[in-house]
Amino acid sequence: MGSIKQNYANNVLTDGKFDATDLDGVIPNTNINDNSIDNITVFGTAGAGIPSVASDPPSPALGDVWFNSTSNALKYTGEGVGSWASGGNLNTARVGMRGGGTQTSTVVFGGYGPIPVGYTSATEEYDGTNWATSNPLNTARGALGGTGTQTAGLAFGGQLPPSTGATEEYDGNSWANSNPLNTARVGIGSAGIQTAGLAIGGFTPPTNTGTTEEYDGTSWATSPGSLNTVRRELTGVGIQTAALAFGGNLGPTYSNATEEYNGTSWTSSNPLNTARAQPGGAGIQTAALAFGGFSPSSPPVTNTTEEYDGNSWTTLPATLGTTRANLAGTGTQTAALGSGGDIGPGLSAATEEWTVSAFSTKTITTA
Repeated sequence: MGSIKQNYANNVLTDGKFDATDLDGVIPNTNINDNSIDNITVFGTAGAGIPSVASDPPSPALGDVWFNSTSNALKYTGEGVGSWASGGNLNTARVGMRGGGTQTSTVVFGGYGPIPVGYTSATEEYDGTNWATSNPLNTARGALGGTGTQTAGLAFGGQLPPSTGATEEYDGNSWANSNPLNTARVGIGSAGIQTAGLAIGGFTPPTNTGTTEEYDGTSWATSPGSLNTVRRELTGVGIQTAALAFGGNLGPTYSNATEEYNGTSWTSSNPLNTARAQPGGAGIQTAALAFGGFSPSSPPVTNTTEEYDGNSWTTLPATLGTTRANLAGTGTQTAALGSGGDIGPGLSAATEEWTVSAFSTKTITTA
């Protein structure tokens, strides 16, 4: 006339913990001997649909769940843990440069070098271990915009001084001049690729601008979409039709604003946990990384790292080994590169590599 079911799977809570409170107690013998009970169903030690194994799988996929009968533990595979590690130093220590590419194939250019160098045209390429000097920009400048790859880079705007709209394309060997920005500016956010670049906000003395411009591989066109929070010294990632802009300098305070661009207009999203100007950045609109930058707290330069999932930012436990701001960021959310920067005061040649392990095995604990 009925069944007793031992269903452990239904006791896994939404936060991943295991609720064992209703699994205690003993079924009375009178009930077991009751002829009215005609079926007792037991789903095994791990519950319905959860495999029971003697040892953890050697190569589990993200989201896999299993019961380890040897350790008597319910386990699952979650996201890996990220960390920063030192890479090869830049040949020219500097701040305010920009770059493009991946963690193992990056180009950085421009910036402000040690006195008496001043604004620099230096270009360097990284192979995952060392930096090699390449042919310089035609126009030396700092606080510029930049994007693309090691073999197809794009540099635009910046400070000579004064501010400039100069645009140059890199072919993996040398730079060629192209048509300038419509609005000359410094402290620009940037995203996209060489043939579809994006210039975001910046400083057009004496005021900040929210103007957005799109590059088609030949010339710039002003977008109808302007930033909702007008600012300079912000960071951008992503592509021309799906970009992300975060942080910045409102003058005189720093911003935690985050905005998403759809190719036409900007929409405000959840803010950074730490307001900052001139942070490093990597990734795409739905999976971004922010690190370093100038902060309103003390000390004025932060080493914190945050990741964005397309909706909100999470502060991660791992921090930059060298605390700095105004550094170049390239790569992805799980394999980023942070190069150079302002250590407040002083210039850095440090390079750090951000790596996230593919997966991590975790144990579900009792609630």
